[in-house]
Amino acid sequence: MSHAKLPAGLDRKEAEIYLGLNPDRLPKHIAIIMDGNGRWARRRHLPRIAGHRAGVAAVRSTVETAARIGIPALTLYAFSEENWKKRPRTEVNFLMRLLQRYLRQELPTLNRNNIRLEYIGRERELAPEVQERMQWAREATADNTGMVLTLALNYSARSELVDAFNSLVQAAARNGGIKHLQVDEDAISRHLYTRHLPDPDMVVRTSGEMRLSNFLLWQLAYAEIFVTETLWPDFRGSHLLGAIAEYQKRERRYGGLNDLAGEAGRVAER
Repeated sequence: MSHAKLPAGLDRKEAEIYLGLNPDRLPKHIAIIMDGNGRWARRRHLPRIAGHRAGVAAVRSTVETAARIGIPALTLYAFSEENWKKRPRTEVNFLMRLLQRYLRQELPTLNRNNIRLEYIGRERELAPEVQERMQWAREATADNTGMVLTLALNYSARSELVDAFNSLVQAAARNGGIKHLQVDEDAISRHLYTRHLPDPDMVVRTSGEMRLSNFLLWQLAYAEIFVTETLWPDFRGSHLLGAIAEYQKRERRYGGLNDLAGEAGRVAER
């Protein structure tokens, strides 16, 4: 049973789930692969863009709930590098307009919830007007001290690693040449897009697909994976809390053994 005060703003269903959580074991960073917009629209005999439009409500509910319960960081996979090739140009253009509209309309909500907005991905390859709107929203939330909401835009985990390695080489060149290049896990982590964030404790994927889709491959090495059949437009804060409840049932060992297994091993050795 929860020992913390019920956060303000939760609806009845969210409050019921939250009261079953241990507030001392909330994830520090949750990553979400938002999937299923197209299927949601197809089941309703609607165009795909209707699914993307409906997905904005899911973003709003999920972001607000995460902020209200005190999750320090939330990262949403919004647009991948692969989307440029796999989606029709008209759909991509709509997604870019939808992003700009989201940033404009949701800014008051972000500020009201003390949320700071960040981005990961190759921003420089996006259209200038999209970059301008992104920078505007980032600056408008820069003084907020609550949850960090990171949108992965034009993002690819493999491209992130390429950029990290190039950054390492460039740093070595500025500091005496390539012979001074030292590469270890800490050095790579310091050059990732997510260097300002802890690695995710949990990754949620909607729509039932069982893959990571080139998302945060380095950072998710020890993350708990939660897959739900719920399509993204139907996902709400209560679903997020349900995923956290499942997360808290699991034992995170990071490749080690729990006490029971360790004791069994010691007994076997006697």
